[in-house]
Amino acid sequence: MNRFLSSIAFLFSTVALLASGYAAYEVFMLRQAMTTLQLERNAAPTSSNPTPTTTTTAIATNSPTETAATPTPDASPTTNTGIQPGEFVQPAFGGKAQVELLSVKRIKDPKTGNRDVVNVQMRIRRVAKDDVETGGIYTYDTKARNPDTSETYERVDTSRATGQVDVSNLRPQASADGYVWLRIPEEVKTIDIFVPQTAAFKNVSISS
Repeated sequence: MNRFLSSIAFLFSTVALLASGYAAYEVFMLRQAMTTLQLERNAAPTSSNPTPTTTTTAIATNSPTETAATPTPDASPTTNTGIQPGEFVQPAFGGKAQVELLSVKRIKDPKTGNRDVVNVQMRIRRVAKDDVETGGIYTYDTKARNPDTSETYERVDTSRATGQVDVSNLRPQASADGYVWLRIPEEVKTIDIFVPQTAAFKNVSISS
């Protein structure tokens, strides 16, 4: 009986020893597996440099502003653009008046269509403060002369000119305008003008 119990006790001891050995083996294998897993994680390549993000930055460039070229008109040939105020003023009527040329312009003859007519416009101003004898300036008797050839030119007709401007009827510093059409060849560009009882106007350009 004692031997049987001893055998039973030995069997249980053996089983317990085997069980503890198996448990120790399982613990060992579990640790090995965990260690291997940890090593694999550590050995996995970790990208320390993140993929660079390409950022396109628009660079503003100051391109020169294009300026439309404005064509410069060619200088026109010497053409008279007209008489300036006060450019041609001469004493008249014995110093008691003065005559100013307002315009000397070539125009077309309405009858023939030729441009051989020059319209001379003038202003007659009384400058005397004292009494002026009766009389005036006959604008229709105005003549012109070619300073190069001395050829003279006269009015077209009396209907194309004002009549007499009576200076005595003007108040001091008052004025009256007159005109006359002169027959002057188209090729003539400069003339001397002779208004009755007035100093001569020299080298007056004809505007077109």
